[in-house]
Amino acid sequence: MPSPLSVDLRERVVAAVAAGASCRRVAARFGVSVSSASRWSERFRNEGQLASKPMGGDHTSQRIEAHAALILATSKQEPRLFLRELRDRLAEQGVQTSTSGLSRFFQRHGISWKKGRRTQLSRSART
Repeated sequence: MPSPLSVDLRERVVAAVAAGASCRRVAARFGVSVSSASRWSERFRNEGQLASKPMGGDHTSQRIEAHAALILATSKQEPRLFLRELRDRLAEQGVQTSTSGLSRFFQRHGISWKKGRRTQLSRSART
């Protein structure tokens, strides 16, 4: 992932646009894209911010973590549910998520389901 451009460059671009130059001319002058010059100028006008926004990270886990107690209680009540069945049970209670989201949720919480000794052997391949 590329790193954000310096605040010094952003300041010079925004100052040039504020002085009356077009975003295209300023972008060509400073070697940045037109869209970057436009976005930086607009963000400075609206928010007064020049620093880059945070990059990366998880943006969706907060939504599912809000329902952690419900998810953990449901999975504890019925431990043999498949992820898609758990997803459907949660949807009945108004929690919209995906099976991959549930998988990441359980991975974050260190919960896994392993085949035990009493699990029936697979007939298609060795286990």
